[in-house]
Amino acid sequence: MSDRLAAAQAALNGGRRDEAIGHLIAAIGDDPARPVQVYRTLTVQLYQAGRYEEGAAFGAKGLERFPRDFDLLNVRGVNLRKLKRLPEALAALEMATRVAPKNLGGLQNYGNVLLDLNEGAKAEGVFSRLVRIDPRNGEYQRQLGRALHKQNKLEPALVRFRQAVTVQPGLIDAWLDMVGILGEEHRTADAEAQLDRAIAANPGNARLLEGKTMVLRRTGQAARAEAFAREVLAAQPDAAWVHHQLGIMVSEQDRAAGNVLLRRAIALDPARIEYVTALIESLERTRSGDEGGHIEEGYQLAKTILHRSAEFTESVTKILCEIMIRVCDFDGLDQVGDFRTLGRGWAGSGRHTALLKQLARVRTDEDRRELLEQHRIWGRGVEVPASRRPIKRPPPRPPGGKVRLGFMSSDLRQHPVGYFALPLFDHVDHERFEVFVYSFYTGQEDAAQRHITERVTAYRWWPDISVAGAAEKIAEDQLDMLIELGGSTHMNKLEVMAYKPAPVQASWLGYPHSAGLEAIDYLVCDPITVPPERELLVEKPLMMPKSWIALGSRFFSNTVEIKEAPELRNGFITYGTANNPHKYTREVLQTWARVVAATPGSKFAFIRPEGSGESFRANILRQFAAEGVSADRVIFHVIRGAHMPFYNEVDITLDPFPLTGGTTTAETLWMGVPLISLIGPAFYERLSASIMTNSGIGDLAVNTLDDYLAAAVALAGNRERRLELRGSLRDRMRNGPLGQTDQFARDFYDMIYRTVRPAG
Repeated sequence: MSDRLAAAQAALNGGRRDEAIGHLIAAIGDDPARPVQVYRTLTVQLYQAGRYEEGAAFGAKGLERFPRDFDLLNVRGVNLRKLKRLPEALAALEMATRVAPKNLGGLQNYGNVLLDLNEGAKAEGVFSRLVRIDPRNGEYQRQLGRALHKQNKLEPALVRFRQAVTVQPGLIDAWLDMVGILGEEHRTADAEAQLDRAIAANPGNARLLEGKTMVLRRTGQAARAEAFAREVLAAQPDAAWVHHQLGIMVSEQDRAAGNVLLRRAIALDPARIEYVTALIESLERTRSGDEGGHIEEGYQLAKTILHRSAEFTESVTKILCEIMIRVCDFDGLDQVGDFRTLGRGWAGSGRHTALLKQLARVRTDEDRRELLEQHRIWGRGVEVPASRRPIKRPPPRPPGGKVRLGFMSSDLRQHPVGYFALPLFDHVDHERFEVFVYSFYTGQEDAAQRHITERVTAYRWWPDISVAGAAEKIAEDQLDMLIELGGSTHMNKLEVMAYKPAPVQASWLGYPHSAGLEAIDYLVCDPITVPPERELLVEKPLMMPKSWIALGSRFFSNTVEIKEAPELRNGFITYGTANNPHKYTREVLQTWARVVAATPGSKFAFIRPEGSGESFRANILRQFAAEGVSADRVIFHVIRGAHMPFYNEVDITLDPFPLTGGTTTAETLWMGVPLISLIGPAFYERLSASIMTNSGIGDLAVNTLDDYLAAAVALAGNRERRLELRGSLRDRMRNGPLGQTDQFARDFYDMIYRTVRPAG
């Protein structure tokens, strides 16, 4: 044995793995023609050290010399699996099973990769064989259950999970897999009962105790979940998972208190990446105090785990992307993952909320179609389970009578959705319609909600109801049509639509893209927002004659005064935006900077709470500097909520693209500030153009980036038009389709009536 190999063996004997790895790598470097055992030992040690990339690479090097060595094929496969290079892992492990078809470990690893690839039928064959060989191996039974689950064979899967815990009661994963299926099927009582059995068989097991907390929380039993977690905390004050779960629950009502608990979870178990990302997510959502500072703290935490990509789950990537977006770190965003991989991962794991952040990343027609497919993937993942558990429905209503129209949203309150929906409740067509509202809002009733409640047939407020429970109760109202307004934003339940609680269903207002459900028949559009290529929608367009929105008088009032144009006070043009950074891209900031560079003496104002954060400011300034715009020409107004007066500090608003403004576009025009927008093919690329056209400035919505730059510079040079618009835009909106709320409501109710009661 060479000195290097002897040193490696001595290091292994002494438990010094990294030192041993160094000697083994050096030994192979000295002489690549080392015996196969050297390569085997090195790749195994690299795997155990979590150095998967090197393990896969040295496995490949060893296979060049020993192409049919089972151990090298097997360990290369598991290293590649950790790297999520699944097709390569499958190829290596498939070859391993050919080389050693009776090796059960190799077969199991091969089956595991098939499960990762959602090849349920093939995995079933592998694990059926393993179960026949060793029926008392609980892990084989469990993996066979997972293979059956992948094929939606739920009852057979449950049988296998029960068998697994029968032969091996300590197999925690099998208990949790069983509970997972019961949860999917909304068999809440059964899921809780199984967890109680599991806890009885494994007293004090942290994963099972946490599982019960999560089942209670996810089934709308927030009070019970918190009480259970606090009971465990009293007995186990240093249990990291309890602080983690309590932090998530508490932060919904008190971010500061929740963040304290989440920080404690990390202190108790700093290696858990999900604990770190839970705090990042909560900090990103903390609105009190210095919001930009909270975001900065979350961002700095995120940078500490970017190198741990092998541990990334869809939940982790979603949170990392959200924090990167808030500080405009586009390089960090790219490091987390690419458009297709991330989107399909989120869609496949049921994370519809993450798809909103995909809209701004669209670049090409291929991207637009890919984004539509990502929504369809999510939709199929919701509709298939819903089809297996149909809801109870009452007998059909007698024909005739008033049309029963339902609106489902947790945002029909003081919220942008409430602002735009209000005209329909101020002008309900009581002669032809009974109007129902369904909300899952968990906060306190506000004045806007009370206002709406007084004007509808019924306001159903169910803050703790499950998805299936909501669908069933909505069906009891025997609606003719149900319209969802919330998308998948916080506290909404888009999945209810998959159960088809009404015979005709539509989406409107709350989400600027097709939701992805075939069960939703229509998307409310207007002649401007409707995509010229109809294949860019899942639903059929339901067409309003002029505008798909109107301005609720309760919210768009004269409360905030329009002041003198800032150019007259400052002597220079100020461009600006109040749009959320999830609409910014490199191209957007580059374009805005070029507009400023092309307008002598001009500045750009960001009206955003992120502006107090060091990294947000630095990243913005870097993008502007690249186009020759110095830092003194960029202004940050740090504000949330009470931002309307800050439009008085802007002469011209520049719209983001491809995801344009909506609420912010209405606000800027209401404050007399004209807008430059870029029109694209998809619905979400045409929102501003609709508002602008219906406000009489459709010419400022253009079709190319060159035209965008030219229109902005030209408007900056046309003081007469800008001052005229500053004095007239509010009246144009009030007197046009956006402000004629009674006509808007008539058009809307006529459209619905024609849809559910077609002539003849």
